[in-house]
Amino acid sequence: MTRKSPAPQVAGPDRRFLPALILLFIGSGCAALIYEIVWLQLLQLVIGSSAVSLGVLLGTFMGGMCLGSLLLARVVSAREHPLRVYAILEVGIGVLGIIVLFAVPLIGKLYATVGGHGPASILLRGLVGAICLLPPTLLMGATLPAIARWVETTPTGVSWLGFFYGGNIAGAVFGCLLAGFYLLRVHDMLTATLVAAAINFAVAGVGFWLARRTTHVAGDSSMEATTRSARAPGATLVYITIALSGACALAAEVVWTRLLSLMLGATVYTFSIILAVFLAGLGIGSSVGSVLARGSVRPRVALGVCQMLVAAAVAWSAFMLATVLPNWPINPSLSTSPWITFQLDLTRTFWAILPPAILWGGSFPLALASVAARGQDPGRLMGEVYAANTVGAILGALGASLLLVGSLGTQGAQRLVVVLAVVAALPMLVPLLVPRRSATDAKDDRHAPALGLVGVVALVAATLVGVMLARGIPEVPPGLVAYGRFLPTWTDQPSYLFVGEGMNSSVVVSDWGNGVRNFHVSGKIEASTEPQDMRLQRMLGNLPALVHPNPKSVLIVGFGAGVTAGTFVLYPGIERIVICEIEPLIPQVVAEYFGPQNYNVLQDPRVEVVYDDARHYILTTDEKFDIITSDPIHPWVKGAATLYTREYFELVK
Repeated sequence: MTRKSPAPQVAGPDRRFLPALILLFIGSGCAALIYEIVWLQLLQLVIGSSAVSLGVLLGTFMGGMCLGSLLLARVVSAREHPLRVYAILEVGIGVLGIIVLFAVPLIGKLYATVGGHGPASILLRGLVGAICLLPPTLLMGATLPAIARWVETTPTGVSWLGFFYGGNIAGAVFGCLLAGFYLLRVHDMLTATLVAAAINFAVAGVGFWLARRTTHVAGDSSMEATTRSARAPGATLVYITIALSGACALAAEVVWTRLLSLMLGATVYTFSIILAVFLAGLGIGSSVGSVLARGSVRPRVALGVCQMLVAAAVAWSAFMLATVLPNWPINPSLSTSPWITFQLDLTRTFWAILPPAILWGGSFPLALASVAARGQDPGRLMGEVYAANTVGAILGALGASLLLVGSLGTQGAQRLVVVLAVVAALPMLVPLLVPRRSATDAKDDRHAPALGLVGVVALVAATLVGVMLARGIPEVPPGLVAYGRFLPTWTDQPSYLFVGEGMNSSVVVSDWGNGVRNFHVSGKIEASTEPQDMRLQRMLGNLPALVHPNPKSVLIVGFGAGVTAGTFVLYPGIERIVICEIEPLIPQVVAEYFGPQNYNVLQDPRVEVVYDDARHYILTTDEKFDIITSDPIHPWVKGAATLYTREYFELVK
């Protein structure tokens, strides 16, 4: 008979310092979001701002954090003081953040010599993003699992993990607003990066100080093996649920950003507001979920119910964004104060997307409580749940931005999110319908008795309601795509000849019946047959063609209604016309509605259409043009501002 080894014992944390750790994580989250916004802006200058480029960039950023959360428990021994490990990670993040700022321009010069277009270019963009972002994001992803080792995998300890996560998100909200509305508006990327690095170093200093003031007692190697192998039964189902939850959250965020950008304007400030509200909801939900995880609630039941409620909350957001908010009787032009406009936009965003964000935030600590087992390595626990959630988030973000919106539209994408939310609940709730042995712990879902007939009826009813809510998701109003935030000021509506949602933009062609036809992109009229608009669009083609003594090749940035590009069809000496357009839907569909005005430019054999970000194309192409001109593009639209910079005109030169 072999003697059973005693359960591993680890000294618990000094509870006096647990609130201080939340403050540290607020600082970490603030710095991380400043970096993220700076890096997204910085790398757009290298790999472009198309949906493909940004999708690859976002996948790389989140993928690095996922890998970091998984590798920490496997690379760093549990014997190391968690606060010291956390402080070292923060120092590394600050140092790498500064290095990235100076390394990206150098990498950009190398990329410009080999970059191109097509599938090979997409892979190369992913490689560039990985080279730039993987080192610092690996360290960012490791911070939560590192500090998690300072608590125990008891209900109280798991609830503190949820509070750490919520504090991290609270800091992220502040960092998002600080970077978007102050650091990058008043200062520049260098200042923003140095502020973020200073926060990292300050957090690291406090971490080192706390490490000296506290003790950490870890067991021997046999204990480490035990904690690595400890895992709650049925944990795989929890990982599936939290992964689907992450996929729903990021897919919905992509869709709602698209819809809110129609209503609020597609500016950098709009994206900062949306991200801040979404993160605020996650932080609130995480705090509530942490309290529930500490109490008497059955975490797997709560997690399943949370996903069912997400389905209803997503339907709420879809209804608000498509039916209610666009028709609020508000004329934004009545106020010239940016502060009042900010309050209005923030109120609309909170009203629309806060409920589901709270539920997604509450799902994370409930998932931690659902898989926690005594003796388990807290770092491994946090890392695996965080990684599962992040993998789902990556798939949701990439799937929505690259596939769902372009193929199903925002209506179809939101329907799919509602269905996925219902599916995410089933792994947590269906096993509870199967009779189990009597519960030894009322809080232990894995041994709890079945829910019985009432539970079966409730689950079937909730599933049917979710399907009905998905079917009832409204489509985006054509007037919202056409006129955006000024829709309530248009008492009369034109006839809408075409409404489409592409990968990068939503477009509408409208006709007033009096000979005036308009082309709208994301809430803004981009081209029309009005005499003054026709004069501007044709002048942008005729003027350079008349100034140049003998033009042979032309590059037009942006297709629009095709009028500027079509102007060059009239010049027989021009041999090659290249049109660079970021949204494939525009030339493929919209061009025919303005055929007489653009002289059916796409039918001309001299014309080639390149679907890419214009700055990226000019940066990477080795072709020279006699004329480079542009269709009228509004500089306030996100992604277009780079076409009005000194660096862009140097590239053109």
